[in-house]
Amino acid sequence: MMKSLILFFVQLLVTLKVLTPIRVARLKFWYKLRRWPNFEHPKDINEKINWMKFYGDTSQWPLLADKYRVRDYVKECGLEDCLIPLIGKWDTVEEIDWEKLPQQFVMKCNNGSGDVVICKDKSLLDIEATKKHFCKSLHEKLSVLSGEPHYALIKPCIIAEKLLDVSTQPCNSNSLIDYKIWVFHGNPKFIWCTWNRKEYHANVALYDMDWKFHPEWSVWTNHYVKPMEQIPRPREFDRLIEIAGKLGKGLPAARIDLYIVDDKIYFGEITMTSQGGYQDFYTQEFLDKLGELTVLPLE
Repeated sequence: MMKSLILFFVQLLVTLKVLTPIRVARLKFWYKLRRWPNFEHPKDINEKINWMKFYGDTSQWPLLADKYRVRDYVKECGLEDCLIPLIGKWDTVEEIDWEKLPQQFVMKCNNGSGDVVICKDKSLLDIEATKKHFCKSLHEKLSVLSGEPHYALIKPCIIAEKLLDVSTQPCNSNSLIDYKIWVFHGNPKFIWCTWNRKEYHANVALYDMDWKFHPEWSVWTNHYVKPMEQIPRPREFDRLIEIAGKLGKGLPAARIDLYIVDDKIYFGEITMTSQGGYQDFYTQEFLDKLGELTVLPLE
């Protein structure tokens, strides 16, 4: 309810032109990071992400952020074999034929965040509740509340993909191990791993290209938890990095998310605006380091 009220008032202020997208971004930056940003002369990665949002060429971003259309981009990069098998795509909830869906699947909106439904047994799925969930998700205007204008250019839809088997990963995790690779103009530099994910909890660890763990660059919270054990260096590490480099070629800074299941690498997503450009789970030292690696067109 509170989120809906906030969104309503933000949308109203945007409609009345009291708030512009960049003003929303400045306010959210201050709220999350407790300092006023300098988008015009950015230094760290958060400021540079916001510079790119409002002053850079974002013509490709709606494609990259669209969880359905980005599949075409992955194919163009010659990496179709990395795509998770697609089960279906629907523009409305009413189009979904629930009887034809397999017993297991993952369903999500192409422009959403955190609205994923993981179905491990369709006989236990509350279909009516799931319908309501996606009806709401389809109509949410995340671009307004997050200060990410490119999301407004994505035509919303619902997609379903094959559910990957988490038991066949390189190490134990109750969720997919997410290898989030920071890539700068096609050059992978760091990997932020997340695993054992629950609604408000995940183990996280930051590694460099030599798979050295860097706890000193993370901000540990109740949500982002320091792991008791480390993720081992994947056997497929070289291929993982090669794929991330291909997908990030030509992009000033991108986070390429990949999975490894049953010795095979799968594509997750491409994020141009990691955490919207308000990342508070890295230390300022590391945010500055990522900022130095992000070369903007005018630099």
